[in-house]
Amino acid sequence: MWRVKSARRTHQLPAYPFARWNEEIAGARQAGCDIIRLDIGNPDLPPPETVVDALCRGVRRADGHGYAGYRGIPALRQAMTAHYAERFDVPLDPEREIVPLIGSKEGLVLLSLAILDPGDLVLLPDPGYAPYTRGARLAEAETYALPLRAERGFLPDLAAVPDEIADRATLLWLNYPNNPTGAVADRAFFEEVVDFARAHGLLLCHDAPYSDVTYGDYVAPSVLQIAGAREIAVEFNSLSKMYNMAGWRVGMAVGNAEVLAMLAQLKSNLDSGHFRPIQEAAAAALRTDPAWVAQRNAIYAERLALLHEALTAVGFDAPKPRATLYLWAPIPANATSEALARDLLYATGVAVAPGAFFGPGGEGYLRFSVTAPTAQVREAAARLRAYF
Repeated sequence: MWRVKSARRTHQLPAYPFARWNEEIAGARQAGCDIIRLDIGNPDLPPPETVVDALCRGVRRADGHGYAGYRGIPALRQAMTAHYAERFDVPLDPEREIVPLIGSKEGLVLLSLAILDPGDLVLLPDPGYAPYTRGARLAEAETYALPLRAERGFLPDLAAVPDEIADRATLLWLNYPNNPTGAVADRAFFEEVVDFARAHGLLLCHDAPYSDVTYGDYVAPSVLQIAGAREIAVEFNSLSKMYNMAGWRVGMAVGNAEVLAMLAQLKSNLDSGHFRPIQEAAAAALRTDPAWVAQRNAIYAERLALLHEALTAVGFDAPKPRATLYLWAPIPANATSEALARDLLYATGVAVAPGAFFGPGGEGYLRFSVTAPTAQVREAAARLRAYF
């Protein structure tokens, strides 16, 4: 009987948790549940009008439909350079220190494949975004978890990493503002991280897609602002959360030129770059007035307040975040995150993310996203109050 052989790397790679959760939500919908999705960070609001206009102009150009180059059009790389200069006061060389990505998720995995060999060791946060672990598994590398605990503000304790582990490791992943916990980091923490990476010969990879989804007086730093960071670090960023462009799939890797050359070499063998009109629209997005970002963040802040008030009223001790789209709520000790999330889904129609989706350290939590319309967030808050 004919059958196709699957590669070992496929066996080692579990189903992506949110792909599996989508099937669960579809089943609840078929069962008649009125679903409100607070499980994924998928912005419901549109990007700026200037972005849509730029895309439409580009699509109508007769010469805009061919290949646009492997490292992005100059206008996009220059816009990314200008963003880092204006937002972070970090100068970058658009020819050597920027690689546009088809969404930063692509870059996170491809960088692991470009850097890691079987048996290499990766330091990564737990809980953390799944692609950090998935990239290591695809490269057949080993992982060492850095626990993120509430008592430390969900910052890793680097001093607790044994020297023999740190010296053996190749790569260190960090992510602030943090998904899933909503935690933030200051420059002093990044100075500690850069010193740690330099002392142990690590490549520091910082994933920063929420750096412009912030509240109050908090301003998220870039790790590249720290002296010496560009010698040992690469930072990933994305327009998905920055400008509500999740489906457009535009991200960037910036920083160490040698590492980015390796990433670009691998990437050029796998894809042929973005559609040119999308690149032109992305360049327009990066020129967006900061007032637009502030107004958008005010909407998220209102939604977070609604959800936080409801969860606090029924006994959840979820800190109100200073950044990101998420509330990270500890659950009762006698519950597991996926079982409770499934109960909530079928009993209330409110879909939330089980903390276990983000690694063993996420068990005991639920993640609530505020990327549904405000009226739906208000309704979800009422349903949660009634349930609990």
